[in-house]
Amino acid sequence: MLVQKLTGILCLLGYTSGVHAWGANGHQAVGYVAMQFLSTKSLAFVKSSLGATYAQSLGPAATWADEVKSTSAYAWSSDLHFVDAEDNPPTSCSVSETRDCANGKCILTAIANYTTRVIDTSLSAAQRQEALKFLDHVFSFLLFIGDIGQPLHVEARAVGGNDISVKCSGSTTNLHSVWDSGMINKLLAESYGGSVTTWADNLATRIKSGAYAASAGSWITCSSTTSPARRNIGDDITGLLWSRAITPLHCPLVWAQDSNTYDCSFVFSFTTGSDLCTSNYYTNAVPIIESQIAKQGYRLAAWLNVLFDGATNLP
Repeated sequence: MLVQKLTGILCLLGYTSGVHAWGANGHQAVGYVAMQFLSTKSLAFVKSSLGATYAQSLGPAATWADEVKSTSAYAWSSDLHFVDAEDNPPTSCSVSETRDCANGKCILTAIANYTTRVIDTSLSAAQRQEALKFLDHVFSFLLFIGDIGQPLHVEARAVGGNDISVKCSGSTTNLHSVWDSGMINKLLAESYGGSVTTWADNLATRIKSGAYAASAGSWITCSSTTSPARRNIGDDITGLLWSRAITPLHCPLVWAQDSNTYDCSFVFSFTTGSDLCTSNYYTNAVPIIESQIAKQGYRLAAWLNVLFDGATNLP
């Protein structure tokens, strides 16, 4: 049962929404960082579950959901990779599960849903296998945990920045794309020889003994894989007006709120007409991007370790 549950979580993590978060390189980096912090049992599970197809690693597996999201068979899943926070950045930022996921179709409920389905023995073997694959891809959870780490995947303004035209290294694109891949691709080329694994190794080293070592513990203060999301009075009143089939988990909501704060503190602070990938905006965005990738990789490892060994087992 435990192995089935974990496999399902891995599958969900590999899954993403119709809009990429971090892009392939960012998602893979989350997976590669996580690999360096898995406990013995979770590492053995990941290797046996993913097998040779994904080089027994969360890194290569992290892009599966992005690869299938555009197919007709998985078109329904596009809403499950983000939560549209109806806040007002840069004036105010917040994520409310009942306000922003009222129809029950968002990344917060997706994580809880597939974690539950993968261990539901009343479902058919095929249904549980699908839940397992979604959970695996989610772990970018990979993709879901990774998606939550991208500030514009927890923001409704201008469709998460997709409707804001900007420039990156001379090319016209949109704000969401700049955060997904534009700045990451430039960072990889300039600082890590274009290698995602080199980047991930560098981030993992910072967690173990470098710049992130002092704060890494605070990244996983929320690590329960079963605690439901906490609700305030307003949420309880709203909850009376519509039925909730799935109760979101507490930790994903905490992570979404953490990421959402950057929408107020930085993401929308660019100067109109400037090139976001050649200005001070890029220089100041890189530390945020790198810490978010490192943070989500560390959280992914903690989540799997709790599922397999009952504890985060992290330094």
